[in-house]
Amino acid sequence: MNEAEIPIDIHAGKLQDWLVSRRIVAKTWHQNVREVRSKISSALTDMPAHDGLVQLLMGAHINYFHCQQIIDILKTTEADSKNVFGRYGSQRMKDWQEILRLYERDSLYLAEAAQILVRNINFEVPGIRKQIKNFEQLAEEADKKIVDLQRSETVVMAEYQTLCKQLGIAGDNVRQELVKKVGELPEMLNKIAASVPALKKAIELYGAFLSNAGCLPVLRHVATTGNTTVYEFLYSEPPLSIEEPPVKFQTDEEPAEDPAGGIDFGDDNAGAIDFGGDAGTIDFGGADEVNLEVGDIDWGAPADEAGGAEIDFSISLEESGIVVESDGNAGGVARGDEAYCMFDSPEYREKFINELLELEAFLRMRLYELSTADKVQILSLTMMDNFPDHDAKSLTEMLSHVDVVYSNLSSAQIQHLHQIKHSPKYVDILTGKLKQKLLAVEKMKDTGRLKRDQAASFRSQGAHLQPTLAKVIEQTRTLQGQIEADISRRYKNRVVNLMGANL
Repeated sequence: MNEAEIPIDIHAGKLQDWLVSRRIVAKTWHQNVREVRSKISSALTDMPAHDGLVQLLMGAHINYFHCQQIIDILKTTEADSKNVFGRYGSQRMKDWQEILRLYERDSLYLAEAAQILVRNINFEVPGIRKQIKNFEQLAEEADKKIVDLQRSETVVMAEYQTLCKQLGIAGDNVRQELVKKVGELPEMLNKIAASVPALKKAIELYGAFLSNAGCLPVLRHVATTGNTTVYEFLYSEPPLSIEEPPVKFQTDEEPAEDPAGGIDFGDDNAGAIDFGGDAGTIDFGGADEVNLEVGDIDWGAPADEAGGAEIDFSISLEESGIVVESDGNAGGVARGDEAYCMFDSPEYREKFINELLELEAFLRMRLYELSTADKVQILSLTMMDNFPDHDAKSLTEMLSHVDVVYSNLSSAQIQHLHQIKHSPKYVDILTGKLKQKLLAVEKMKDTGRLKRDQAASFRSQGAHLQPTLAKVIEQTRTLQGQIEADISRRYKNRVVNLMGANL
Protein backbone atom coordinates (compact mmCIF):
# COMPACT_ATOMS: atom_id res chain seq x y z
CA MET A 1 0.00 0.00 0.00
CA ASN A 2 1.30 3.43 -0.95
CA GLU A 3 2.27 5.60 2.00
CA ALA A 4 0.36 8.55 0.54
CA GLU A 5 -2.82 6.54 0.82
CA ILE A 6 -2.42 5.91 4.56
CA PRO A 7 -4.50 8.52 6.46
CA ILE A 8 -3.19 10.32 9.50
CA ASP A 9 -5.69 10.10 12.34
CA ILE A 10 -5.17 12.57 15.19
CA HIS A 11 -7.39 12.93 18.26
CA ALA A 12 -8.48 16.56 18.42
CA GLY A 13 -7.95 16.72 22.17
CA LYS A 14 -4.30 15.68 21.79
CA LEU A 15 -3.55 17.77 18.70
CA GLN A 16 -1.23 20.19 20.51
CA ASP A 17 0.77 17.37 22.08
CA TRP A 18 0.98 15.70 18.65
CA LEU A 19 2.37 18.88 17.04
CA VAL A 20 4.97 19.31 19.81
CA SER A 21 5.98 15.63 19.68
CA ARG A 22 6.47 15.89 15.86
CA ARG A 23 8.62 19.03 16.40
CA ILE A 24 6.27 21.02 14.18
CA VAL A 25 5.81 23.64 16.90
CA ALA A 26 8.04 24.57 19.81
CA LYS A 27 7.19 23.82 23.44
CA THR A 28 7.49 27.53 24.28
CA TRP A 29 5.01 28.69 21.66
CA HIS A 30 2.81 30.23 24.39
CA GLN A 31 5.46 32.87 25.08
CA ASN A 32 5.73 33.95 21.45
CA VAL A 33 2.01 34.18 20.78
CA ARG A 34 1.62 37.10 23.18
CA GLU A 35 3.65 39.38 20.89
CA VAL A 36 1.51 38.43 17.90
CA ARG A 37 -1.74 39.08 19.77
CA SER A 38 -0.46 42.48 20.83
CA LYS A 39 0.37 43.45 17.23
CA ILE A 40 -3.05 42.24 16.04
CA SER A 41 -4.78 44.43 18.63
CA SER A 42 -2.78 47.47 17.44
CA ALA A 43 -3.41 46.72 13.75
CA LEU A 44 -7.16 46.42 14.28
CA THR A 45 -7.33 50.05 15.40
CA ASP A 46 -6.46 51.21 11.86
CA MET A 47 -8.56 49.34 9.35
CA PRO A 48 -10.10 50.61 6.09
CA ALA A 49 -13.86 50.69 5.56
CA HIS A 50 -14.68 47.48 3.75
CA ASP A 51 -17.73 45.21 3.96
CA GLY A 52 -15.59 42.10 3.71
CA LEU A 53 -13.47 43.15 6.66
CA VAL A 54 -16.54 43.92 8.74
CA GLN A 55 -18.03 40.51 8.01
CA LEU A 56 -14.70 38.80 8.66
CA LEU A 57 -13.99 40.44 12.00
CA MET A 58 -17.55 40.18 13.38
CA GLY A 59 -17.64 37.87 16.40
CA ALA A 60 -14.53 35.90 15.50
CA HIS A 61 -11.21 35.25 17.22
CA ILE A 62 -8.57 36.50 14.78
CA ASN A 63 -6.11 33.75 13.86
CA TYR A 64 -3.51 33.18 11.14
CA PHE A 65 -6.01 32.21 8.49
CA HIS A 66 -8.02 35.37 9.14
CA CYS A 67 -4.85 37.41 8.73
CA GLN A 68 -4.34 35.86 5.30
CA GLN A 69 -7.83 36.93 4.26
CA ILE A 70 -7.25 40.43 5.65
CA ILE A 71 -4.09 40.80 3.54
CA ASP A 72 -6.00 39.65 0.44
CA ILE A 73 -8.59 42.40 1.10
CA LEU A 74 -5.88 45.00 1.76
CA LYS A 75 -4.33 44.20 -1.62
CA THR A 76 -7.38 45.80 -3.16
CA THR A 77 -7.85 48.65 -0.69
CA GLU A 78 -4.13 49.53 -0.56
CA ALA A 79 -3.37 49.03 -4.26
CA ASP A 80 -2.47 52.70 -4.66
CA SER A 81 0.47 52.34 -2.28
CA LYS A 82 2.15 49.59 -4.36
CA ASN A 83 5.45 50.66 -5.97
CA VAL A 84 7.21 49.44 -9.11
CA PHE A 85 9.03 46.75 -7.13
CA GLY A 86 5.74 45.18 -6.02
CA ARG A 87 5.98 46.34 -2.43
CA TYR A 88 3.31 48.21 -0.57
CA GLY A 89 4.08 51.51 1.08
CA SER A 90 0.94 51.36 3.25
CA GLN A 91 1.63 50.95 6.94
CA ARG A 92 -1.49 48.80 7.26
CA MET A 93 -0.14 46.29 4.79
CA LYS A 94 3.29 46.32 6.48
CA ASP A 95 1.71 45.65 9.88
CA TRP A 96 -0.31 42.66 8.72
CA GLN A 97 2.58 41.24 6.72
CA GLU A 98 4.71 41.46 9.86
CA ILE A 99 2.00 39.61 11.77
CA LEU A 100 2.04 36.82 9.15
CA ARG A 101 5.82 36.47 9.43
CA LEU A 102 5.61 36.19 13.21
CA TYR A 103 2.87 33.58 12.89
CA GLU A 104 4.84 31.50 10.40
CA ARG A 105 7.97 31.45 12.58
CA ASP A 106 8.20 27.95 14.12
CA SER A 107 4.64 27.27 12.85
CA LEU A 108 3.27 29.40 15.66
CA TYR A 109 -0.04 29.81 13.84
CA LEU A 110 -0.63 26.05 13.80
CA ALA A 111 -0.19 25.76 17.56
CA GLU A 112 -2.60 28.66 18.18
CA ALA A 113 -5.13 27.25 15.70
CA ALA A 114 -4.97 23.89 17.48
CA GLN A 115 -5.58 25.64 20.83
CA ILE A 116 -8.60 27.51 19.43
CA LEU A 117 -10.00 24.29 17.95
CA VAL A 118 -9.66 22.36 21.20
CA ARG A 119 -11.20 25.23 23.19
CA ASN A 120 -14.20 25.45 20.85
CA ILE A 121 -14.75 21.69 20.90
CA ASN A 122 -14.38 21.25 24.67
CA PHE A 123 -15.77 24.52 26.03
CA GLU A 124 -17.36 27.00 23.63
CA VAL A 125 -19.82 24.74 21.81
CA PRO A 126 -20.81 22.65 24.91
CA GLY A 127 -21.09 25.84 26.99
CA ILE A 128 -23.50 27.50 24.55
CA ARG A 129 -25.51 24.30 24.24
CA LYS A 130 -25.67 24.03 28.02
CA GLN A 131 -26.95 27.61 28.25
CA ILE A 132 -29.64 26.91 25.66
CA LYS A 133 -30.68 23.74 27.49
CA ASN A 134 -30.72 25.60 30.78
CA PHE A 135 -33.01 28.28 29.33
CA GLU A 136 -35.29 25.54 27.98
CA GLN A 137 -35.45 23.87 31.39
CA LEU A 138 -36.21 27.18 33.10
CA ALA A 139 -38.99 27.82 30.59
CA GLU A 140 -40.42 24.34 31.21
CA GLU A 141 -40.28 24.84 34.98
CA ALA A 142 -42.06 28.17 34.58
CA ASP A 143 -44.75 26.44 32.49
CA LYS A 144 -45.19 23.76 35.17
CA LYS A 145 -45.43 26.46 37.82
CA ILE A 146 -48.10 28.21 35.76
CA VAL A 147 -50.11 24.97 35.57
CA ASP A 148 -49.76 24.43 39.34
CA LEU A 149 -50.83 28.02 40.01
CA GLN A 150 -53.85 27.64 37.77
CA ARG A 151 -54.78 24.42 39.55
CA SER A 152 -54.39 26.05 42.97
CA GLU A 153 -56.29 29.11 41.77
CA THR A 154 -59.17 26.87 40.68
CA VAL A 155 -59.19 25.09 44.05
CA VAL A 156 -59.15 28.30 46.11
CA MET A 157 -61.81 29.91 43.92
CA ALA A 158 -63.97 26.79 44.29
CA GLU A 159 -63.56 27.01 48.07
CA TYR A 160 -64.59 30.67 47.93
CA GLN A 161 -67.66 29.90 45.85
CA THR A 162 -68.56 26.94 48.08
CA LEU A 163 -68.38 29.07 51.21
CA CYS A 164 -70.46 31.79 49.55
CA LYS A 165 -72.99 29.14 48.54
CA GLN A 166 -73.11 27.83 52.10
CA LEU A 167 -73.77 31.34 53.35
CA GLY A 168 -76.32 31.97 50.61
CA ILE A 169 -74.59 35.10 49.31
CA ALA A 170 -73.26 36.17 45.92
CA GLY A 171 -69.92 37.34 47.27
CA ASP A 172 -69.93 40.79 45.66
CA ASN A 173 -70.10 42.68 48.96
CA VAL A 174 -69.59 40.07 51.64
CA ARG A 175 -70.19 42.12 54.77
CA GLN A 176 -73.42 43.77 53.63
CA GLU A 177 -74.74 40.52 52.18
CA LEU A 178 -74.09 38.67 55.44
CA VAL A 179 -75.81 41.35 57.51
CA LYS A 180 -78.79 41.24 55.14
CA LYS A 181 -78.87 37.44 55.28
CA VAL A 182 -79.15 37.48 59.07
CA GLY A 183 -82.51 39.18 58.67
CA GLU A 184 -83.75 36.07 56.87
CA LEU A 185 -82.75 33.78 59.75
CA PRO A 186 -86.16 33.80 61.56
CA GLU A 187 -87.94 32.70 58.42
CA MET A 188 -85.43 29.89 57.88
CA LEU A 189 -85.80 28.70 61.47
CA ASN A 190 -89.60 28.72 61.21
CA LYS A 191 -89.39 26.51 58.10
CA ILE A 192 -87.23 24.06 60.04
CA ALA A 193 -89.66 24.16 62.96
CA ALA A 194 -92.50 23.27 60.57
CA SER A 195 -90.90 19.85 60.07
CA VAL A 196 -90.59 19.08 63.80
CA PRO A 197 -94.27 17.98 64.34
CA ALA A 198 -93.42 14.90 62.25
CA LEU A 199 -91.41 13.73 65.27
CA LYS A 200 -94.44 13.41 67.58
CA LYS A 201 -94.77 9.65 67.06
CA ALA A 202 -91.10 9.14 67.83
CA ILE A 203 -91.37 11.33 70.93
CA GLU A 204 -94.41 9.38 72.18
CA LEU A 205 -92.59 6.12 71.51
CA TYR A 206 -89.59 7.27 73.54
CA GLY A 207 -91.89 8.52 76.32
CA ALA A 208 -93.62 5.17 76.46
CA PHE A 209 -90.24 3.45 76.67
CA LEU A 210 -89.19 5.68 79.59
CA SER A 211 -92.69 5.68 81.12
CA ASN A 212 -92.26 9.43 81.29
CA ALA A 213 -94.69 11.60 79.36
CA GLY A 214 -92.59 14.71 80.10
CA CYS A 215 -89.36 13.55 78.53
CA LEU A 216 -87.65 15.64 75.87
CA PRO A 217 -89.39 18.86 77.02
CA VAL A 218 -87.77 21.21 74.50
CA LEU A 219 -88.32 18.88 71.58
CA ARG A 220 -91.88 18.18 72.68
CA HIS A 221 -92.63 21.91 73.05
CA VAL A 222 -91.40 22.77 69.55
CA ALA A 223 -93.25 19.82 68.04
CA THR A 224 -96.46 20.94 69.75
CA THR A 225 -96.43 24.75 69.69
CA GLY A 226 -93.72 25.54 67.15
CA ASN A 227 -90.69 27.79 67.33
CA THR A 228 -92.03 30.02 70.09
CA THR A 229 -90.11 32.35 72.34
CA VAL A 230 -88.19 31.04 75.31
CA TYR A 231 -90.58 33.11 77.47
CA GLU A 232 -93.55 31.03 76.31
CA PHE A 233 -91.66 27.80 76.94
CA LEU A 234 -90.77 28.87 80.49
CA TYR A 235 -94.14 30.35 81.55
CA SER A 236 -96.52 28.40 79.28
CA GLU A 237 -98.08 31.59 77.92
CA PRO A 238 -97.15 33.97 75.11
CA PRO A 239 -95.81 37.40 76.05
CA LEU A 240 -97.72 40.59 75.29
CA SER A 241 -94.63 42.11 73.71
CA ILE A 242 -91.12 41.02 72.78
CA GLU A 243 -88.02 43.13 73.32
CA GLU A 244 -85.27 41.11 71.67
CA PRO A 245 -81.72 42.33 72.37
CA PRO A 246 -80.59 44.49 69.45
CA VAL A 247 -77.79 43.26 67.21
CA LYS A 248 -75.36 45.91 66.01
CA PHE A 249 -73.25 45.19 62.96
CA GLN A 250 -70.39 47.43 61.94
CA THR A 251 -70.77 47.94 58.21
CA ASP A 252 -68.80 51.21 58.08
CA GLU A 253 -65.98 52.72 60.04
CA GLU A 254 -66.82 53.74 63.61
CA PRO A 255 -67.21 57.50 64.15
CA ALA A 256 -64.44 59.24 65.98
CA GLU A 257 -64.99 59.62 69.70
CA ASP A 258 -65.39 63.03 71.36
CA PRO A 259 -61.92 63.95 72.66
CA ALA A 260 -63.46 65.80 75.57
CA GLY A 261 -65.25 62.66 76.63
CA GLY A 262 -68.17 64.62 78.12
CA ILE A 263 -71.60 65.99 77.30
CA ASP A 264 -71.79 69.48 75.84
CA PHE A 265 -74.72 71.42 77.27
CA GLY A 266 -73.86 74.56 75.35
CA ASP A 267 -72.44 76.42 78.38
CA ASP A 268 -68.84 77.45 78.73
CA ASN A 269 -69.05 77.03 82.49
CA ALA A 270 -69.04 73.28 82.35
CA GLY A 271 -69.98 71.55 85.54
CA ALA A 272 -71.83 74.55 87.09
CA ILE A 273 -75.56 74.81 87.61
CA ASP A 274 -76.86 78.34 87.07
CA PHE A 275 -80.12 79.18 88.83
CA GLY A 276 -79.83 82.91 88.16
CA GLY A 277 -76.76 83.96 90.16
CA ASP A 278 -73.10 84.15 89.41
CA ALA A 279 -71.38 81.40 87.47
CA GLY A 280 -70.30 78.44 89.50
CA THR A 281 -72.72 79.17 92.40
CA ILE A 282 -76.26 78.27 93.27
CA ASP A 283 -78.50 81.32 93.56
CA PHE A 284 -81.33 80.89 96.05
CA GLY A 285 -82.73 84.40 95.37
CA GLY A 286 -80.86 86.69 97.75
CA ALA A 287 -78.08 87.22 100.22
CA ASP A 288 -80.36 87.26 103.31
CA GLU A 289 -80.74 84.24 105.45
CA VAL A 290 -83.44 81.85 104.53
CA ASN A 291 -86.29 82.08 107.00
CA LEU A 292 -88.14 78.84 107.39
CA GLU A 293 -91.41 79.19 109.22
CA VAL A 294 -91.86 76.17 111.37
CA GLY A 295 -95.42 75.44 112.21
CA ASP A 296 -97.25 72.61 113.75
CA ILE A 297 -97.94 69.59 111.61
CA ASP A 298 -101.58 68.67 111.43
CA TRP A 299 -101.78 64.94 111.80
CA GLY A 300 -105.52 64.95 111.81
CA ALA A 301 -107.83 64.66 114.71
CA PRO A 302 -107.73 61.60 116.93
CA ALA A 303 -110.54 59.21 116.72
CA ASP A 304 -111.91 60.34 120.04
CA GLU A 305 -111.75 64.03 119.15
CA ALA A 306 -113.27 63.46 115.70
CA GLY A 307 -116.47 62.37 117.15
CA GLY A 308 -115.49 58.78 117.68
CA ALA A 309 -115.45 57.88 113.93
CA GLU A 310 -113.98 54.44 113.22
CA ILE A 311 -112.35 52.90 110.07
CA ASP A 312 -114.75 50.72 108.09
CA PHE A 313 -112.92 47.55 106.88
CA SER A 314 -115.99 46.12 105.13
CA ILE A 315 -115.56 48.21 101.93
CA SER A 316 -114.93 46.00 98.81
CA LEU A 317 -112.00 46.50 96.38
CA GLU A 318 -114.35 47.43 93.56
CA GLU A 319 -115.93 50.20 95.70
CA SER A 320 -112.56 51.50 96.83
CA GLY A 321 -111.15 51.72 93.27
CA ILE A 322 -107.94 49.83 94.14
CA VAL A 323 -106.68 47.49 91.36
CA VAL A 324 -104.67 44.45 92.42
CA GLU A 325 -102.59 42.81 89.60
CA SER A 326 -102.76 39.05 89.29
CA ASP A 327 -99.85 36.88 90.32
CA GLY A 328 -97.49 35.32 87.73
CA ASN A 329 -96.32 36.60 84.32
CA ALA A 330 -99.64 37.34 82.66
CA GLY A 331 -99.30 40.36 80.51
CA GLY A 332 -95.49 40.19 80.79
CA VAL A 333 -92.83 41.41 78.39
CA ALA A 334 -90.19 39.01 76.99
CA ARG A 335 -86.81 40.63 77.45
CA GLY A 336 -83.22 39.52 77.08
CA ASP A 337 -82.60 35.85 76.42
CA GLU A 338 -86.27 35.07 76.98
CA ALA A 339 -87.15 37.10 73.88
CA TYR A 340 -85.29 34.73 71.55
CA CYS A 341 -87.14 31.95 69.82
CA MET A 342 -86.24 28.38 70.74
CA PHE A 343 -84.01 27.80 67.71
CA ASP A 344 -82.43 31.24 68.01
CA SER A 345 -81.47 30.99 71.66
CA PRO A 346 -77.97 29.50 71.97
CA GLU A 347 -78.90 27.68 75.17
CA TYR A 348 -82.17 26.14 74.04
CA ARG A 349 -80.92 25.46 70.54
CA GLU A 350 -78.21 23.30 72.08
CA LYS A 351 -80.77 21.59 74.33
CA PHE A 352 -82.97 20.91 71.32
CA ILE A 353 -80.09 19.34 69.39
CA ASN A 354 -79.08 17.23 72.39
CA GLU A 355 -82.62 15.92 72.79
CA LEU A 356 -82.79 15.29 69.06
CA LEU A 357 -79.59 13.23 69.20
CA GLU A 358 -80.94 11.38 72.23
CA LEU A 359 -84.07 10.50 70.28
CA GLU A 360 -81.97 9.44 67.29
CA ALA A 361 -79.83 7.14 69.45
CA PHE A 362 -82.97 5.52 70.87
CA LEU A 363 -84.48 4.91 67.44
CA ARG A 364 -81.27 3.45 66.07
CA MET A 365 -80.91 1.16 69.05
CA ARG A 366 -84.54 0.03 68.73
CA LEU A 367 -84.06 -0.55 64.99
CA TYR A 368 -80.95 -2.63 65.72
CA GLU A 369 -82.87 -4.71 68.24
CA LEU A 370 -85.59 -5.45 65.73
CA SER A 371 -83.06 -6.47 63.10
CA THR A 372 -81.23 -8.87 65.44
CA ALA A 373 -81.99 -12.59 65.12
CA ASP A 374 -82.38 -13.35 68.82
CA LYS A 375 -85.04 -10.72 69.46
CA VAL A 376 -86.55 -12.46 72.51
CA GLN A 377 -83.27 -12.34 74.45
CA ILE A 378 -82.61 -8.69 73.61
CA LEU A 379 -86.14 -7.62 74.51
CA SER A 380 -85.87 -9.40 77.83
CA LEU A 381 -82.52 -7.80 78.54
CA THR A 382 -83.78 -4.33 77.69
CA MET A 383 -86.97 -4.83 79.72
CA MET A 384 -89.23 -3.88 76.84
CA ASP A 385 -92.01 -6.41 77.32
CA ASN A 386 -94.67 -3.69 77.52
CA PHE A 387 -93.03 -1.56 74.81
CA PRO A 388 -95.39 -0.54 71.95
CA ASP A 389 -94.85 -2.67 68.93
CA HIS A 390 -93.32 -0.92 65.92
CA ASP A 391 -91.84 -2.57 62.88
CA ALA A 392 -88.58 -1.67 61.19
CA LYS A 393 -90.33 0.32 58.46
CA SER A 394 -92.03 2.72 60.88
CA LEU A 395 -88.83 3.16 62.88
CA THR A 396 -86.88 3.88 59.70
CA GLU A 397 -89.44 6.53 58.76
CA MET A 398 -89.18 8.12 62.22
CA LEU A 399 -85.40 8.08 61.96
CA SER A 400 -85.53 9.76 58.56
CA HIS A 401 -87.64 12.60 60.02
CA VAL A 402 -85.07 13.04 62.80
CA ASP A 403 -82.25 13.17 60.25
CA VAL A 404 -84.07 15.80 58.20
CA VAL A 405 -84.58 18.08 61.19
CA TYR A 406 -81.03 17.61 62.42
CA SER A 407 -79.42 18.19 59.01
CA ASN A 408 -81.47 21.34 58.39
CA LEU A 409 -80.78 22.82 61.82
CA SER A 410 -77.08 21.88 61.66
CA SER A 411 -76.52 23.09 58.10
CA ALA A 412 -73.49 25.30 57.48
CA GLN A 413 -75.63 28.30 56.51
CA ILE A 414 -77.77 28.16 59.65
CA GLN A 415 -74.71 27.75 61.88
CA HIS A 416 -72.88 30.67 60.25
CA LEU A 417 -75.91 32.97 60.46
CA HIS A 418 -76.53 31.94 64.08
CA GLN A 419 -72.91 32.77 64.96
CA ILE A 420 -73.15 36.11 63.16
CA LYS A 421 -76.30 37.13 65.01
CA HIS A 422 -75.00 36.27 68.47
CA SER A 423 -71.41 37.34 67.82
CA PRO A 424 -71.19 40.35 65.45
CA LYS A 425 -67.41 39.99 65.32
CA TYR A 426 -67.99 36.71 63.50
CA VAL A 427 -68.83 38.83 60.46
CA ASP A 428 -65.28 40.13 60.49
CA ILE A 429 -63.96 36.56 60.69
CA LEU A 430 -65.99 35.36 57.71
CA THR A 431 -65.30 38.52 55.71
CA GLY A 432 -61.58 38.25 56.39
CA LYS A 433 -61.60 34.57 55.44
CA LEU A 434 -63.34 35.24 52.13
CA LYS A 435 -61.15 38.26 51.35
CA GLN A 436 -58.06 36.20 52.11
CA LYS A 437 -59.12 33.64 49.51
CA LEU A 438 -59.71 36.37 46.92
CA LEU A 439 -56.33 37.92 47.71
CA ALA A 440 -54.72 34.49 47.32
CA VAL A 441 -56.39 34.10 43.92
CA GLU A 442 -55.17 37.54 42.79
CA LYS A 443 -51.67 36.78 44.04
CA MET A 444 -51.63 33.52 42.10
CA LYS A 445 -52.79 35.35 38.98
CA ASP A 446 -50.01 37.92 39.35
CA THR A 447 -47.47 35.16 39.92
CA GLY A 448 -48.80 33.32 36.87
CA ARG A 449 -48.39 36.41 34.70
CA LEU A 450 -44.85 36.85 36.02
CA LYS A 451 -44.04 33.21 35.27
CA ARG A 452 -45.42 33.54 31.74
CA ASP A 453 -43.20 36.56 31.15
CA GLN A 454 -40.22 34.66 32.55
CA ALA A 455 -40.93 31.64 30.32
CA ALA A 456 -41.15 33.88 27.26
CA SER A 457 -37.89 35.60 28.26
CA PHE A 458 -36.08 32.29 28.75
CA ARG A 459 -37.22 31.01 25.36
CA SER A 460 -36.21 34.29 23.74
CA GLN A 461 -32.72 34.11 25.27
CA GLY A 462 -32.36 30.50 24.15
CA ALA A 463 -33.48 31.41 20.64
CA HIS A 464 -30.93 34.26 20.50
CA LEU A 465 -28.13 31.81 21.34
CA GLN A 466 -29.00 29.47 18.47
CA PRO A 467 -27.38 31.68 15.73
CA THR A 468 -24.31 32.13 17.95
CA LEU A 469 -24.03 28.36 18.38
CA ALA A 470 -24.39 27.77 14.64
CA LYS A 471 -21.74 30.40 13.90
CA VAL A 472 -19.24 28.95 16.39
CA ILE A 473 -19.80 25.45 15.00
CA GLU A 474 -19.27 26.72 11.46
CA GLN A 475 -16.06 28.56 12.41
CA THR A 476 -14.80 25.49 14.29
CA ARG A 477 -15.41 23.23 11.29
CA THR A 478 -13.69 25.71 9.00
CA LEU A 479 -10.72 25.89 11.34
CA GLN A 480 -10.64 22.09 11.53
CA GLY A 481 -10.47 21.84 7.74
CA GLN A 482 -7.71 24.47 7.57
CA ILE A 483 -5.61 22.61 10.16
CA GLU A 484 -6.12 19.27 8.40
CA ALA A 485 -5.10 20.82 5.07
CA ASP A 486 -1.98 22.44 6.57
CA ILE A 487 -0.81 19.20 8.20
CA SER A 488 -1.59 17.29 4.99
CA ARG A 489 0.77 19.52 3.00
CA ARG A 490 3.53 18.77 5.50
CA TYR A 491 3.08 15.01 4.93
CA LYS A 492 2.92 14.79 1.14
CA ASN A 493 -0.79 15.53 0.97
CA ARG A 494 -1.79 12.52 3.01
CA VAL A 495 -5.34 12.52 4.31
CA VAL A 496 -5.51 13.97 7.84
CA ASN A 497 -8.48 13.22 10.09
CA LEU A 498 -9.01 15.07 13.37
CA MET A 499 -10.97 12.57 15.47
CA GLY A 500 -13.24 13.34 18.41
CA ALA A 501 -14.47 16.69 17.12
CA ASN A 502 -18.17 16.05 17.93
CA LEU A 503 -19.92 19.22 16.90
